Amino acid sequence: MLDEMVDGGRQIRPHWRSLIGAIGGLGKPQLEERAQRLELAAEEDGAASMLPGGRDAASWRCDPVPLPITAQEFAALEAGLAQRARLMEALLADLYGPQDVLREGLVPPVLVHGNPTFLRPLRHGLNPPRRPLLHLYSAELIRCADGIWRVATDRTGLVSGLGVAQENRRLMGQAMPEAFRAVKPRSLSTFTDLWQDALQRLGPGGGVPAIALLTPGHSSPHWFEHVVLSREINAALVEPGDLTVRGGALFLKTLSGLQPVDVLVSRVEPDALDPLEFPGADAAAGVPGLLDAARHARLTVVNAPGAALVESPGFMAFTPALCRYLLGEEPLLEELPTRCMPAGSGPPEGPGPWLLRPAMDGVAGGVLRSRADWQPLSEQAGGWAVTDWQEPSAAPCFSGKGLSPMPIALRMFALHFEGGWHAMPGGMARVLEPGAQYAGRLSGGGWSKDVWVLAEDEAPILGPGPQSLPALPIRRNAGALPSRVADNLFWLGRYVERLDRSSRLVRATLSRLRRGRPMPREMAELNALARCLLEAGLIEAEAMPSGAATTGLSASIGRAARPDGAVGQLQARIAGMTGLVRDRLTGDMHATFTQSLRAARAAAETTGPGLEDLSRAMVANLRFASAVAGVASENMVRGGAWLFLELGRRLERAQAVLAEIGLVLDVPPARVEASLRLILELCDSVITYRSRYLSVLQPAPVLDLVLADPSNPRGLAFQLAAMQSALAEVAGVPADALADEAASLRQGAEALIHDVLAARDQSLAATALPSRLSAMADALGALSDAITRRYFALLPAQRVLTLDSEEAAEVTRA
Repeated sequence: MLDEMVDGGRQIRPHWRSLIGAIGGLGKPQLEERAQRLELAAEEDGAASMLPGGRDAASWRCDPVPLPITAQEFAALEAGLAQRARLMEALLADLYGPQDVLREGLVPPVLVHGNPTFLRPLRHGLNPPRRPLLHLYSAELIRCADGIWRVATDRTGLVSGLGVAQENRRLMGQAMPEAFRAVKPRSLSTFTDLWQDALQRLGPGGGVPAIALLTPGHSSPHWFEHVVLSREINAALVEPGDLTVRGGALFLKTLSGLQPVDVLVSRVEPDALDPLEFPGADAAAGVPGLLDAARHARLTVVNAPGAALVESPGFMAFTPALCRYLLGEEPLLEELPTRCMPAGSGPPEGPGPWLLRPAMDGVAGGVLRSRADWQPLSEQAGGWAVTDWQEPSAAPCFSGKGLSPMPIALRMFALHFEGGWHAMPGGMARVLEPGAQYAGRLSGGGWSKDVWVLAEDEAPILGPGPQSLPALPIRRNAGALPSRVADNLFWLGRYVERLDRSSRLVRATLSRLRRGRPMPREMAELNALARCLLEAGLIEAEAMPSGAATTGLSASIGRAARPDGAVGQLQARIAGMTGLVRDRLTGDMHATFTQSLRAARAAAETTGPGLEDLSRAMVANLRFASAVAGVASENMVRGGAWLFLELGRRLERAQAVLAEIGLVLDVPPARVEASLRLILELCDSVITYRSRYLSVLQPAPVLDLVLADPSNPRGLAFQLAAMQSALAEVAGVPADALADEAASLRQGAEALIHDVLAARDQSLAATALPSRLSAMADALGALSDAITRRYFALLPAQRVLTLDSEEAAEVTRA
């Protein structure tokens, strides 16, 4: 096995010396601390943090020791990579065009016509004229025992790994600043700038093109990479359901209308892009008419659909001859020798081992076979690609035991820009630990290294040239948000408030249970709290207190507070929703969400059976909810994202206030004072009431504070006023039906207080309010449904149809 760091004389190679000096100066304890710092940074804002509350086992982790490459070696690799990218583009143009290579016998027809990645509907029309079929290319290479880098696989379809490389560089900058100062690697930002400029040049011209990155969604193992890349290239991150084709052009559906999309960076399987072109695909997963828009030059898709054809391993058996035929050049970059073999074949000549891959499947990883364990090849459409495998070179990797050599595979990336190809001055190196996949499509997780290309003082820095673009109009549209994103933010806000409410109810109940045998007044409060807990779905009906017995209530609350209980389920839902809106959260916001939620989760997982322990776990949840409110208030622009997060929070809190006050007031008039005290506690308004009224409890002042006072952020009126403002802002007009409904509910709350204040017996009037509060809660639920229909479901408003007598009779008979 060739060692990347040391030469045959067991001397450290020159380009490793500065790096090893910096790492050696840290010592093993400090290096272990830096590795932990990388893990922590990934958990807070990297690929491992997409599901707060637990590390994603499938995420990529970054080794603290990078892989350095000299400038001269990178220049040779870049030239070879550029030539191979030109070859792949020329091969695609021929296979989807005249197919000369088939007529000349350079490629067996079965490798093309029998290949599932050969998209027949796209022949002679993959992309608009003068648009590259291949925009982004990647190759995975291994360095063999003779010191030569050889290509193991080509990636021309859904090119993955760029986001991992970008994230690795960011994390290494935080964890290993000494190594950066010692080595001074070339920056990756020039490549990102080139990419963004190249995408802008793919637009229709005459304006600033709208760029979107199409992702399958949060369930994709590469979701985090899609988030990173969309930010790097300033593209909207969209899912198929966010798009529509109108008049032969592609548009993004937003709450304020349709926005054109000119360039689409697709990360969706090509046969799932358009159900009209591929009837067997899931109609709900694609965008009908998308490929027709690309065919008629109204849209540019990169990489072009069908480009994955030439990443099939079988083509590697023919690429040297194809390079001579299509480019008239000898290959600059060698590849691992490959041959195509039919089913039933025995081992080829040579010592082995061999990497076996389906010849027409560029996704599947390979299987290593030696001559000793060779079995006749099984039936496989198109046969097998059998590659002479060589042991990859090893680079030092840090584990708990220190530095140890591990085999690596280098993944490099190249971009088509202004007629040429440019390689990213870096990349990612996969550590081929036991169980790692050989070749094939990049998985969603593993062990990787940052790749550092050593900078030279005299080396030119390539960046995009000036581009004349028209001035952008000023936009302050709150509705420029896809309905899917608005829906997710709305429910994130609701779940956060639901967790806050649940924790306050549990904490208030525990504070009374800890006092021992309850007094009659405390028992009345416990009964009221138990009704609230039951309505919130936190306890079972069998746990309601019976007489002075509260054992069942304590046990039920303990079950609800566990990680697998009702409170833990709310935490999990918040975690899922946070992942869904990851692209809408800044790094600081995401770190606040995840760190405080993990702290709350840890408190629930480590809590003991005692009531005091349960109470501390609830405090952690309340701190999380407060952190979310604070970071949203200070870090989010008052646009569509903030408005829907705010709408969800305010609507959920308003429903909670109405439900709790209605349940607590459901007592005889003689016991209303205890209910008023509990209402102030649940609405966190005890201090405010005390400062205003000097502890004299009366129904009208208490209810005014929690129902009608617009200055109380825990009261109903405050929530309704915030909803009214947000709904009017989203609608973009001062008078809106939904905003008017929120205003009407505010007037209803004020009417309640007026009636209680005017009553001769305020206690009697207060205890008569639950039915009216319930009616207001129903109206609030109807408002929530109306918001869903208008902004999330995108359905027309409900209409009542009046039937004549004959039509009504026909409906009745049916």
